[in-house]
Amino acid sequence: MMHIDVLTLFPEMFNGVLQSSILKKAQDKGRFTYQLVNFRDYTVNKHHKVDDYPYGGGAGMVLTPQPVFDAVDAIMKGKESKPRVVLMCPQGETFNQKKAEELANEEHLVFICGHYEGYDERIREYLVTDEISIGDYVLTGGELGAMVVMDSVVRLLPQVLGNDTSAPQDSYSTGLLEHPHYTRPADFRGMKVPEVLLSGNHAKIEEWRKNQSLQRTYQRRNDLLHDYPLTEKEKQLLNEWNTNK
Repeated sequence: MMHIDVLTLFPEMFNGVLQSSILKKAQDKGRFTYQLVNFRDYTVNKHHKVDDYPYGGGAGMVLTPQPVFDAVDAIMKGKESKPRVVLMCPQGETFNQKKAEELANEEHLVFICGHYEGYDERIREYLVTDEISIGDYVLTGGELGAMVVMDSVVRLLPQVLGNDTSAPQDSYSTGLLEHPHYTRPADFRGMKVPEVLLSGNHAKIEEWRKNQSLQRTYQRRNDLLHDYPLTEKEKQLLNEWNTNK
């Protein structure tokens, strides 16, 4: 079972996300537990402050190290193994499916969600194992980013999804974007489901899906094909699509 601790000044932001959909089902199935830790509770400042002006001057306020370090110390009390401590930060590595799969193998994750101008560098240097960004933009705080990462990781845990083949076939898990999906009715307002999907021929359906996945990746995220191990047949298809552009 995975356990996740989240250090945040706004724990109430997580309630809806953690009590809904897949994250709620994962808890009900006993696949993960969580704790929301308001690190303001650990400050020794008499005014309950967790930030201060930066040395050297500059705009904004910086999170002080003491409450964050003490909160992590409290989390780790009595535990033998060290968790992965993830700092949500716009300077971190861009989050992707490979990173989600890596984190899904851990038993204990700690997310640190900052606010204000930034973190005291000693948090980053001495406490954190991973720095993650969910994109090249800046949010008010790390909470929304942590929710994104948690959802992406927890859904990969065993037995969380109803179908164990769902996650491995997702976009990016295979290295390609996922193929199109269709359901009933077969003819909706004259828009018809491809005949091959109605054929019952599983080999042809699988081939169609692979080709559609390759074509969709070629059209929408061509950059993903740079490191993808193409077969000779797939190379031929790409050449045909390039020729017909």
